[in-house]
Amino acid sequence: MMPSRLGRRALVARPRAEARALAEALATRGIEAVIEPLLDIHYRDELAPNLAGVQAVLCTSANGVRALARLSRERNVALFAVGEATAARARGEGFAQVEIAGGNVEDLAQLVRRRLRPEAGRLLHVAGSDVAGDLAGLLREAGFAVERVVLYEARPVAGFSAPAIAALQSGLIDFALFFSPRTAAVFLRLAEQAGIAAALRAVTAVSISAAADRALGELAFGGRLVADRPDQEGLLAMLDSVLAERRHR
Repeated sequence: MMPSRLGRRALVARPRAEARALAEALATRGIEAVIEPLLDIHYRDELAPNLAGVQAVLCTSANGVRALARLSRERNVALFAVGEATAARARGEGFAQVEIAGGNVEDLAQLVRRRLRPEAGRLLHVAGSDVAGDLAGLLREAGFAVERVVLYEARPVAGFSAPAIAALQSGLIDFALFFSPRTAAVFLRLAEQAGIAAALRAVTAVSISAAADRALGELAFGGRLVADRPDQEGLLAMLDSVLAERRHR
């Protein structure tokens, strides 16, 4: 791997569709994104979900929005997004009514309870085969009827790419960014499998949540940080604070 024209590098373990906007945000900070997806997204080809009687669709990831948009042309149903990145994808797909929660399942449930009434109709949670948290349970406790429909699968990759292993072993990666506990858990397994755990002492891990950080297990990164807010903006704000601190050393 050639020297970075931007000076620093961050390993981005997100699917490529979500990594592009993040790579642009990193570039403005003088950081080159090394995109290394650890989950492959496989969309299911099924009949479009029945939206009759649905007062709102709940999406806990941008992939859920993409999956729904592939199958249905309906864009006027209210869509409640877990965070800004998911909301941005919904707006990009043409959904007209988009509500944004604070970044996690609990925030989304709280937003739904504030804005909607159980008697106004059922809720449709568009999800993947693996979900974090119990959104349906939280809302059923408040009297809502919630249906979960699985429209995609996020399958772990078999191993790191050769360039990623080389970059980590050579100390060319400054940061590793983790946006979910599942991705962090896959990273832990693959790092042990590749025998590169010792090389991580040169890397600062920045996780979107405490749960994502815990999923990294006992990996001995040079530093482990957790965003104050569980969304991309919160993670970037944490990264900004690290960069500012290093500039003043």
